Amino acid sequence: MAVPKLELRPLGNTGLKLSSVGFGASPLGSVFGPVSESDAVASVREAFRLGINFFDTSPYYGGTLSEKMLGKGLKALGVPRNEYIVSTKCGRYREGFDFSAERVTKSIVESLERLQLDYVDILQCHDIEFGSLDQVVNETIPALQKLKEAGKIRFIGITGLPLEIFTYVLDRVPPGTVDVILSYCHYSINDSTLEDLLPYLKNKGVGVISASPLAMGLLTELGPPDWHPASPELKSGCQAAAVYCKEKGKNISKLAMQYSLSNKDISSVLVGMNSVEENVAAATELALFGKDLETLSEIEAILKPVKNQTWPSGIQRS
Repeated sequence: MAVPKLELRPLGNTGLKLSSVGFGASPLGSVFGPVSESDAVASVREAFRLGINFFDTSPYYGGTLSEKMLGKGLKALGVPRNEYIVSTKCGRYREGFDFSAERVTKSIVESLERLQLDYVDILQCHDIEFGSLDQVVNETIPALQKLKEAGKIRFIGITGLPLEIFTYVLDRVPPGTVDVILSYCHYSINDSTLEDLLPYLKNKGVGVISASPLAMGLLTELGPPDWHPASPELKSGCQAAAVYCKEKGKNISKLAMQYSLSNKDISSVLVGMNSVEENVAAATELALFGKDLETLSEIEAILKPVKNQTWPSGIQRS
């Protein structure tokens, strides 16, 4: 049986087609432990070989290191620029948040230099709940439109944790101004609240990218890192689900990834580089055999008491 190629999905009205599994480049900034340049380049090459064409980074990840490493990795591919899609962000930096027009305009010039690119496909305002949403509407996005006209970026996006930030901004900007949203931790087995927003986003012609299908480590056998902001009830519920899966000879992370991938209204599910291979395998298996509905419904039953329980964004406003 031929192995199906990684599915490409349209992103809103952009005309871009993203691989259903996307490469989240924050680990390239040594955010989760040291990553050498040769490992970074190899991981980008391997992702591309497996059919991933979408790479997402930010100047915030590793204090600009992620962008530099991704730039080296993409250059080493030696393929035409139109064969991959790059998204970076603005407004969030190691030194803090700054969504001013001046800073984001300077930011993209710095990012392009680090990425060794002439343009990025998508520039996203990063974690906008920590800034002033009115500033994002009235100042940041108009500045990004100028960058679009100048050819430095092709499309404009916004990212963050609370879902209401997306409707707040999209209800206040002219239609077609914001092309894409990136949401995280809201489309996984334990929290599928993004689903309620999908018809609204579709109606606005806005593309959807989802990150953290494993809920930042909750849906793994190892469990989340110590700093994870979830409540003790949510952590223990997810742990019970992981143990149940293991006893059945299943892997909760693979099931969680397949759950996230199975909604075609989400263009790409971002994963960290360390798990690229297993997530592409999960996507391939899903395409061939479909979801493991029986185990999924059993996990959903375990998680029912904590379903859709979220947490406040990780960093308090200063």
